[in-house]
Amino acid sequence: MTVPAGPAPRRPERLPFFVYGTLRPGEPHHDALLRGRTGAEEPARLTGAVLYAGPGYPYAVEEPGGTVHGDLVTARPEAYDELLRALDRLEEYTPGDPRSLYERVARDVVRTGDGATVRAWVYVAAPPVTARLRARGRLIEGGDWRTR
Repeated sequence: MTVPAGPAPRRPERLPFFVYGTLRPGEPHHDALLRGRTGAEEPARLTGAVLYAGPGYPYAVEEPGGTVHGDLVTARPEAYDELLRALDRLEEYTPGDPRSLYERVARDVVRTGDGATVRAWVYVAAPPVTARLRARGRLIEGGDWRTR
């Protein structure tokens, strides 16, 4: 007897990425992961989140009233799937894994240049990490990793 296969895993929507730390232009992971894979990189901000310094890298934590500054990165279509996998690995994100450091969530971000709101993937601190950061982390005032 053949057991019918369940539904195929859903592919994530092809949204741009909001990056706010070591993936921003000029930061250490930008060249290794983003150079040559993007069609556009534009300054942007995420509202409803604050930024904490982690061990060598930042974590965005969702919190009403806060703002995180970063860049909206649009992947080249032919590089999208590979870039998504690379970013998930970097951020130690695995869908459904409670050990993930980050969660990849869709949020509205605002492009600084024209004020347009764009839906984007954002890696935010996973709940266990958020609790540790709020208890012992260092809040980055102003929400900009570059001014830490």
